[in-house]
Amino acid sequence: MGTDPAPGGRTMGSFQLEDFAAGWIGGAASVIVGYPLDTVKTRLQAGVGYENALSCIRTVYRKESVFGFFKGMSFPLASIAVYNSVVFGVFSNTQRFLSRHQGRKPEAGPPLSDLLLASIVAGVVSVGLGTPVDLIKIRLQMQTQPFLETNLSLKPRTVALGERPAYQGPVHCIATIVRTEGLAGLYRGASAMLLRDVPGYCLYFIPYVFLSDWITPEACVDPSLCAVWLAGGMAGAISWGTATPMDVVKSRLQADGVYLNKYKGVLDCITQSYQKDGLKVFFRGITVNAVRGFPMSAAMFLGYELSLRAFRGDHTVTNP
Repeated sequence: MGTDPAPGGRTMGSFQLEDFAAGWIGGAASVIVGYPLDTVKTRLQAGVGYENALSCIRTVYRKESVFGFFKGMSFPLASIAVYNSVVFGVFSNTQRFLSRHQGRKPEAGPPLSDLLLASIVAGVVSVGLGTPVDLIKIRLQMQTQPFLETNLSLKPRTVALGERPAYQGPVHCIATIVRTEGLAGLYRGASAMLLRDVPGYCLYFIPYVFLSDWITPEACVDPSLCAVWLAGGMAGAISWGTATPMDVVKSRLQADGVYLNKYKGVLDCITQSYQKDGLKVFFRGITVNAVRGFPMSAAMFLGYELSLRAFRGDHTVTNP
């Protein structure tokens, strides 16, 4: 994740067409690789009737076949190009701005303070784009959760409840949320996502920088693809594993509203979840998160780097 510009003066943060294309390819690879486990994670965190990850996998497969693991994937797959381009671009540009502002040479490695600030900025910006994407994804993943298995003591929303899914697809889901909850409804869970993503990106980008530098021999200017894969995967596992408690809260807030409105906000969700299920509820899905974090992140970095190399016809590895 150095600050050196890429060949031709184009970097991850310059938002060239090839950056968008590489971001889409890397992001698409990460979504496809990690989405089945993401569905399992969401069901474990916000659903009912699942004892553990294996039980959830068996239940989803038995009731919905293999396609059940890919419900709601089209929307994040289509929107991942912009999301990844902005997140990686903001991180890269912020880091580069800090380096130039402080008068450091481009070839000098960024200090921890720069990495920390750039990660925080990227995390804050990501919420604006990521909240609606995650909301639609989770609503589509959770709409097959049987209504009769939910807490019927709660007052249901004024919608037609029955055996039919609440949403017919991403577009219908967006239209329904805007109609019933307003535009603000698309940002339900934004506070929880902010509390998840700011530290989450710090524990994503910073470990990647140090791990890739540590793995790469001193004689090499750029990390090898093997180093990119390993450092990216480990960074993803660390980030997602530590983000699990707030990820649980975010998932519950965003899943809330398919049929019922149960939580009033972040604190209310934390309180109700703790009172009902104890402290362990905030670590529900941590194993799935950590396990899926490795291949997802490794695929993201590899897809991005390989795409840039193909587009630019060079054989260097451009770090974010």
